[in-house]
Amino acid sequence: MDLGSVSSLLLGLAFTAERVSVTGILIGLTVIASLYAEQNPEIKAKWMFNPYMVKNRGEYYRFITSGFIHEGFLHLIFNMITFYYFGFLMEQILVIMFGGLGYVIFLFFYLSAIAVADIPRYLRYLKNHATLANSLGASGGVSAILLAGILFNPSMKVGFLLLPVALPGFIFGILYLFYSAYMDKQGGGRIAHDAHLYGALYGILFAVVIYPAVIPHFVAYILSGDFF
Repeated sequence: MDLGSVSSLLLGLAFTAERVSVTGILIGLTVIASLYAEQNPEIKAKWMFNPYMVKNRGEYYRFITSGFIHEGFLHLIFNMITFYYFGFLMEQILVIMFGGLGYVIFLFFYLSAIAVADIPRYLRYLKNHATLANSLGASGGVSAILLAGILFNPSMKVGFLLLPVALPGFIFGILYLFYSAYMDKQGGGRIAHDAHLYGALYGILFAVVIYPAVIPHFVAYILSGDFF
């Protein structure tokens, strides 16, 4: 898939809503930053997350910029399509709960998830300046949005390219967590599978903090047995 096709597809997704939303703006910025970094390796190297550079050169901006660049087009497409579906959902939920402040909370939620999801990698590779420590991608933020959305709406069906049928949200969430933990142990190159895992856990925590009643609601759904 060429650069123009990827750009058109993802920017189209970003702005197909009736109005421009925070989700749409974030998708647009991520697409632009990712495609720019893909054509400028020096920028990509400067923006990706590296614990050694953060610690020894004070480049703390990498906690955020690493979430706006990706390892190739497929990585970008997968993250942004997932964010498209679940980002709009969580944004709407927060606006319903908090009014206009919901947009600010959503933006804080997404950006903080990107940063928080990188903390375990920061601590793990603090003294390692090799490429093994590098990571990039919006996985931490997207995973947080995904799991929070499932927690608020466990009855939603979630499909995936490799699955022939859509699964109940909570089952998909459990599989997602186990898969992320497994891939983290296997080592996933510069795609931060640990960010998937810790971003997802942060998303669950965030949802519980802003709306504690989400737990009994979720448990009631599980006990109902009405999954399919």
